[in-house]
Amino acid sequence: MNLFAEALAHLFDPASWQGTNSLGLRILEHLGFSRAVLLAAAAIGIPAGVLIGHTGRGRGLVVALTSGARAIPTLGLLTIFGLALGIGLEAPFLALLVLALPPVLAGAYAGVEAVDRQVVGAARAIGMTEREIVQRVELPLAAPVLIGGVRSAALQVISTATLAAYVSNTGLGRPIFQGVKAGDYEVMLAGALLVALLSLVVELVFQAIQSAAGRRAEPHTVPARASARAPERNTA
Repeated sequence: MNLFAEALAHLFDPASWQGTNSLGLRILEHLGFSRAVLLAAAAIGIPAGVLIGHTGRGRGLVVALTSGARAIPTLGLLTIFGLALGIGLEAPFLALLVLALPPVLAGAYAGVEAVDRQVVGAARAIGMTEREIVQRVELPLAAPVLIGGVRSAALQVISTATLAAYVSNTGLGRPIFQGVKAGDYEVMLAGALLVALLSLVVELVFQAIQSAAGRRAEPHTVPARASARAPERNTA
């Protein structure tokens, strides 16, 4: 209990938020690095997942890759990349990218695949191109599941990005590692509390985004463009 009180005292100490080693700077580094990893994972995983979900090709490969990547320990992967690439952000970036890709890829693939095929067939029947079907039918309906995959990846990256300090001495992992090394366990606990708080904030933000996407998605509907292209019946 004393350790927890000391950690809170460290967090509320104005001196902890000043200077070149301030907690505020560590938070910005942590968020910036996590954001870069998540954007890279989204840039790779979402297009690949949408393509696989739309065409149905490569499903087995996705399952194998995502299962295999999730089984790889991030710390072990970070150590391998660190030995190969040296000190810097490259090693933790690649290690966390491997961690973030499976949920993003799986979310995009599962979301698009779950779209009602009758809706897709109706859109195709009225003359929509495959690109239009993806952009105007599948992606809006798949958005809640797709965002759920990104949400899962974001939480994993935020909580695991502390390992970046293992080889780059950056982010909120820095006070944690420094606290362990120097025996300042209140500093270590303060860093861990900040990571937990950031994870909670990110979870709430993505939860709100996912809920909004779910409200906007209207399953089993044909795009408005269908009514414009559908031929009128002659009732005479």
